[in-house]
Amino acid sequence: MTTSILEDVTLSRRGFTRRSFLHSVSAGALAAGSVNFHDLMSLQAEELRKDGRAMILLWMEGGPSQFETFDPKPGHENGGPTEAIDTAVSGIRIAKGWEETAKVMKDIAIIRSMNNKEGQHQRARYQLHTGYLPSGSVRHPSLGSCIAKEIGDPKSDLPTICSVGQSPGAGFLGVDYEPFVVDRPGDMPQNVTLTTDSSRFDRRLGLLGKLETDFAGRGGEAAVHDHKRLYEKTAKMVLSPHVKAFDISSESAELKGRYGNSQFGKGCLLARRLVEHGVTFVEVRSNGWDTHQEGFAAITKNAGEVDPGMATLIADLKDRGMLDRTLVVWMGEFGRTPRVNPRNGRDHYPRVFNAAIAGGGSRGGQVIGGSTADGTAVKDDPVTVPDLFSTICKSLKVDPSKENLSPIGRPLKIVDGGAPVAKLFG
Repeated sequence: MTTSILEDVTLSRRGFTRRSFLHSVSAGALAAGSVNFHDLMSLQAEELRKDGRAMILLWMEGGPSQFETFDPKPGHENGGPTEAIDTAVSGIRIAKGWEETAKVMKDIAIIRSMNNKEGQHQRARYQLHTGYLPSGSVRHPSLGSCIAKEIGDPKSDLPTICSVGQSPGAGFLGVDYEPFVVDRPGDMPQNVTLTTDSSRFDRRLGLLGKLETDFAGRGGEAAVHDHKRLYEKTAKMVLSPHVKAFDISSESAELKGRYGNSQFGKGCLLARRLVEHGVTFVEVRSNGWDTHQEGFAAITKNAGEVDPGMATLIADLKDRGMLDRTLVVWMGEFGRTPRVNPRNGRDHYPRVFNAAIAGGGSRGGQVIGGSTADGTAVKDDPVTVPDLFSTICKSLKVDPSKENLSPIGRPLKIVDGGAPVAKLFG
């Protein structure tokens, strides 16, 4: 059966969807040699793109304290002055200062048993974005770049991956999967407004192409290829009507007020708009979570921005029917020490920390795992970084064992080991 025939089959009359049909014929078609493996994978990838599956990563730069977020220990000396509050789910309590998040807890699953070994910022940040520890021989792609490569729409006018604030990039996957960085959410990106008519713009691009061809002929092929791809993608976005996705001014004042006037709140609103317009992966960063001193005051300030932004994002996605196919993940590179230090803060602690997940087919209103009463160790259901990444892949229907070839020809899996957290989907 050829691809053209597949496109002509009216499956609905037989009670099939295109995806169920693909699954049912895959083994037989491959065995018969009528559809090759590459064609089948392309068809399946196209189905996922039609699903509009996406992920929004809410990244807490610096390592958020589990005690002052989603695993408070009121009454224990390690808990410090932080109080716990009730949520919309009976029995689940989180730290004071997260009142808006508490209201949408039915849609959130908290993982209180994250654990890792890496407690240095740069290395842990790299690992929690790529799944790998830094290596001098290879620059690994971020999970977001891998996801964009697998299920992003290459025909989209907008980048398949965006980041509000700097984030690790595509590594050896190349310029096609580098994140488009937004420095000031709420403002249109710089230089996306044409200062001339489109025909003159096209002529200028043509002249640039001639100059690049000359340079490529003198040995600059690789540099020219990347430069041309970057300009092609940029020109496509500049000329597209979808570039308006970056403009949040059309949103109601009431909704913008719920997200909050902070950079993080605006970033969350922008993330929703970008996903609506077909962007596959968006990271929104909140800085200031490295709370070695006067940490309680700093976290109160940070939560005042992140709490309304995250809660409104989840509620807004749900109201628009987008939450089931959009995975929202809140996390940082590690947690903080159980003991409060003499500077009234907490230090780095990867042995136990927390993360939060909403949407993407996950089941909210539950807690996965737990820490001991004093918060020094994981008590049950430990979740590793590869486990978390495998869980993300399961939500987005990405094969975590898929291999990408590094520049030296070394095959590297999207996720090296781990298993999805089954309770999240039960």
